[in-house]
Amino acid sequence: MTEDELKVTTPPDSAVGAAGVTTALRHVLREMGPVRGAAGLLKLNQPDGVDCMSCAWPDPEAGERSHAEFCENGAKALASEATRKRVRPEFFAEHSIADLARRDDYWLNRQGRLTTPMLKEAGDTHYRPTTWEQAFTRIATELRSLAHPDQAAFYTSGRTSNEAAFLYQLMVRGFGTNNLPDCSNMCHESSGEALGRTIGIGKGSVTLHDVHVSKLIVIAGQNAGTNHPRMLTALEKAKRNGATIVSINPLREAGLGRYKNPQSARGLLGRGTQLADLHLPVRLAGDLALFQGLGKFLLDAHRAGRRTPGRAGAIDEEFLAQHTHGFEDYAAGLAATDWADIETASGLSRDQIEELGGLLLASEATVFAWAMGLTQHRHAVPTITEIVNVALLQGNLGKAGAGLLPVRGHSNVQGDRTMGIYEKMPQPFLDALGAEFSFTPPIEHGVDTVNAVRAMRDGRVRFFMAMGGNFVKSAPDTAVTEAALASCAMTVHVATKLNHTHLVPGRASLLLPCLARSDLDVRAGGRQRVSVEDSMSMVHASSGHLQPPSKQLRSEIAIVCGIARELFTDSRGRPLPGAPEADWERLAADYRLIRRHIEAVVPGFTDFEARLDHPGGFRLPHGPHDVRTFDTKTARATFSRNDLWWPQVPPGRLLLQTLRSHDQFNTTVYGMDDRYRGITGGRRVVMVNKADLTELGLADGDLVDLVSEWRDGSERRAPGFRVVVYDTPRGCAAAYFPETNVLVPLDDTAIDSGTPVYKSVVVRLEPTR
Repeated sequence: MTEDELKVTTPPDSAVGAAGVTTALRHVLREMGPVRGAAGLLKLNQPDGVDCMSCAWPDPEAGERSHAEFCENGAKALASEATRKRVRPEFFAEHSIADLARRDDYWLNRQGRLTTPMLKEAGDTHYRPTTWEQAFTRIATELRSLAHPDQAAFYTSGRTSNEAAFLYQLMVRGFGTNNLPDCSNMCHESSGEALGRTIGIGKGSVTLHDVHVSKLIVIAGQNAGTNHPRMLTALEKAKRNGATIVSINPLREAGLGRYKNPQSARGLLGRGTQLADLHLPVRLAGDLALFQGLGKFLLDAHRAGRRTPGRAGAIDEEFLAQHTHGFEDYAAGLAATDWADIETASGLSRDQIEELGGLLLASEATVFAWAMGLTQHRHAVPTITEIVNVALLQGNLGKAGAGLLPVRGHSNVQGDRTMGIYEKMPQPFLDALGAEFSFTPPIEHGVDTVNAVRAMRDGRVRFFMAMGGNFVKSAPDTAVTEAALASCAMTVHVATKLNHTHLVPGRASLLLPCLARSDLDVRAGGRQRVSVEDSMSMVHASSGHLQPPSKQLRSEIAIVCGIARELFTDSRGRPLPGAPEADWERLAADYRLIRRHIEAVVPGFTDFEARLDHPGGFRLPHGPHDVRTFDTKTARATFSRNDLWWPQVPPGRLLLQTLRSHDQFNTTVYGMDDRYRGITGGRRVVMVNKADLTELGLADGDLVDLVSEWRDGSERRAPGFRVVVYDTPRGCAAAYFPETNVLVPLDDTAIDSGTPVYKSVVVRLEPTR
């Protein structure tokens, strides 16, 4: 990176508008061309079309959708996935694995779609083409050679459809292991853990309608303008219905400033809609303290006799008495918590916290939304239980316009978990799965993502398969993760495009190119569709329609069925003893048969096929939202008592968070710009408060190495970052991932969830030599 390449300007105070439209169209035209591009965009998020792969934000009702029901980043994701560029066998003959490993993520993504199964054997320097039959045989042979099924781990990306995920976990459990790490382990696992223990279900409790009619929406640790842009339209609708919106985030993000809706004259030509009425620049990892402060405020207000519309006091005593457990212990804990500690931990004044408390008092229905800004800290689970505590105090569950909203990133990460992609699935699910397929699933818990890396590192896992994703760049401690993968006897990757994980092969490695979600999928049973589940438990159909890049491509479902058939059946196609009894050939040919099995195994999927025919799909049952029932030990929602905690940062050090730029989706980099933060032409930047830089003897534009420091005395280094003065709280800094994942040790994870602590990295800034 040179000074001439990277430019820094003042961040804008608004999001989308004409710039969002032109940027989206530029990507689509460059990658797809006008005809293919128009065909793709007009089907994106439509009832008869393809579900956007960019995020899990829900769609409006079928009759309420725009003809352009997509955002800038959705268009970028489509353009990337449906590009006309191809990576053929000749490409791999020209480029060695070592050569490709030196390229960056942006370059790799720009090369295009994989077209042919590729194999790398021990000693090979290049991938070479193979056949599907040879690939399936090679995988089955390798798996059978393992001393125990737990020597294999099977990773899943959130892009995978319900049908593919269901068959994948069936294959894995049929093989004899629960080693099913997935991307949720690295993002919203803390949410699932916190919600499961407090309200009895690890999913959000609101619908899109609830957002639209809410009186107050509190958004913590989430940059909607980049990570879930269609949420801005829902917030605009809520705003016009009278909602107040609060942003809680170390950085003031443009998306929660003014929203210029590109589908309205006000958005394109006018000033747009101001979304956030209040912004609280919380200190990194200070959200636990903030929500304890809000709980303390509400209890004090109740004792003082302050009233809230629709309630007798500041808290909902009737709801507490009928539906909750543990209130007295929670209240006692807050009474013993000092306001001075809350202010220190949160980085906010008591007046700032009480300003939001006053908005809670005035609200009859409040939605609490959050994302990975809260889930990737050491005390992430307690932090989210504190959000639940505040929601419970005012009865903000099970009524219109209120509830808990963890906003998922990957478009079907929630559906994958529903389908059984989890290393600790409950026994009723395993029993139903075994009964449906006449086998005995393993019951010993498997490994999550971090433990999968540990197991590979320690030689306990010798086979690794990934259904999508970029495992190396998603996981922490990059060098350790790379060495762990390279130590495997075999690595297998089902993918649409090349990424860095494919360039860290085991002794043998297979690249299996699959259909993308937007690709037309025609099998022996005719044209196929799949299903996905969004952040709000809506299940709906997704049907690709674009011509695939190669006739050799197979769907994820067909790939899983091909491996399972080779692994579980004899030469006549009969199940081997102890294997799941499934007709893999028929399942690969007709996805309706998979949905019949899902209906028999997974609660909430009665009449699956018929309900999937309904435009917009159907919502899965949610006890806390639907009928105020709670699947907990006490059959009540549970208050949590948590000690106040915050990171202790030594003098001369900063607390770093990793984050996305506006030109990326997870580890996929579409471009080198971050328009909403005023940074263009580069990614190796670190954003720091001006006063901190002065204190450290540094200046805007300096080049520094980021060196992380950990409790065990270890250090990690990421070299060559340009310092950018930015409006962030004192003591806090920010930089993009995956470039900074190298700074996070494998063993520093959130308590109880195992999520890497990407948002709480103690670093020092050393001038680059």
